[in-house]
Amino acid sequence: MASGDYENIRHAVEGDDVGVGQVLTALVLLRRLREELAAWEPQLIASARAMGTSWAELAPALGLASRQAAERRYLRLRPSEGDDTAEGRVRAERDKRAADRAVGRWARENAGSLRSLAGQVGRVDVVVRRALEVDDVVALVAPLVESLGRVRVEDPELAREIQALSDRAAEVRRDTQVLRDSRSRR
Repeated sequence: MASGDYENIRHAVEGDDVGVGQVLTALVLLRRLREELAAWEPQLIASARAMGTSWAELAPALGLASRQAAERRYLRLRPSEGDDTAEGRVRAERDKRAADRAVGRWARENAGSLRSLAGQVGRVDVVVRRALEVDDVVALVAPLVESLGRVRVEDPELAREIQALSDRAAEVRRDTQVLRDSRSRR
């Protein structure tokens, strides 16, 4: 939208010598401006997040009182990959986080086994070897699962262990989702 369009809208609102045609044109311009601004907001929020801005820091900039409200707004505005509604996107993101937390708890409870498996896989996979350098055992889960195809060629038995890990993590996610679904129906 050109800056002159903004002035046309302002004149239609504040001007004394305005005709019906100018007001209708201003309404069309206003609708286009609103659509353009609506598209920019989630892009700007995503950019701020990519630069490390927290939801708590974003909330006041968005005129909101809490980090939860800021994140919820972003999830509602964000373009959908599917036919999700805005609330569906919020629910899906919360479900994903709950599942991630559950897998994290499971990983920490099984830290010894995961580190042992990662030590074996790290001999043939540099990504897993690097993940072993991170203190939090949760950082091992994704690289281990992603190594499955590469390890399968080198060591089929080790690949079976990785597959079992992947299956267990998926089971933890499913169980978490079933629990969340049953709570939401109450």
